[in-house]
Amino acid sequence: MPRPVRIGLIQARTTHPGDADPHVIKAAMIAKHLAFIEDAAAQGCQVVCLQELFYGPYFCAEQDPRWYALSEPIPSGPTTQLMCATAQRLGLVLIVPIFEEENTGVYYNTASFIDADGTWLGKYRKSHLPQCLPGFWEKFYFRPGNLGYPVFTTKVGQIGVYLCYDRHFPEGARCLGLNGAEIVFNPSATVAGLSEHLWKLEQPAHAVANGYFLGAINRVGTEAPWNIGEFYGQSYVVDPRGQFVATASRDRDELLIADIDLDLIRETRNTWQFYRDRRPETYQPLVAL
Repeated sequence: MPRPVRIGLIQARTTHPGDADPHVIKAAMIAKHLAFIEDAAAQGCQVVCLQELFYGPYFCAEQDPRWYALSEPIPSGPTTQLMCATAQRLGLVLIVPIFEEENTGVYYNTASFIDADGTWLGKYRKSHLPQCLPGFWEKFYFRPGNLGYPVFTTKVGQIGVYLCYDRHFPEGARCLGLNGAEIVFNPSATVAGLSEHLWKLEQPAHAVANGYFLGAINRVGTEAPWNIGEFYGQSYVVDPRGQFVATASRDRDELLIADIDLDLIRETRNTWQFYRDRRPETYQPLVAL
């Protein structure tokens, strides 16, 4: 029997330049995304995922302590609580990536999972942090994630997340599949250049290798005053066969909607028995090096 799910991915440019008051940016970006979430619910979406660090610019383009002011505890912080109330009111599952404060001076790049009844289910903390590319100074702000690769049972199915730079590491994508993920989201902030060539290669490959649906989200536009490059959008959804179900534009704010059928996972895995044919006993060198 079909298991249809309607997915919404939100890609958006920032409302203000990065030299504006962080709190002003945050309030404006939250309002902007709430309007998109309302639209998604009106169009029948059952699960919606926001972009990486959705309520600000990609402030990791510089190293400045003033951006610590954007951090919040999870789940007790105001943004997570607002999104729990929104999910309950609209009856949809939300994936909400924000700047988490665990304790004073201890911060993570984190995504929350909120079920359609407003229940906060848990969180994922970004595992792999870039610090090697100009304009991507994430280790100045975040500690590496320490929660593994959790998968959460939601009203629509089993959902997992990895965040932006995580997508370059297939080990985490495999862990999500082995942990039961049917849908994996990858909220990102990535600019034109080397990564654009990989944008539509790596993640369809993860979907195929693990037999799940994958939704990739990237913000759009350039962000002054840093101007580290063009965030090129092109958010998309691929199926377990690696086929593109829906793709967003390159240069504009957009709610991308895709209709998927989770029954395709079983059909695909029954054809390609990658999990059956794994040889984990031979993989020890991967974690020994």
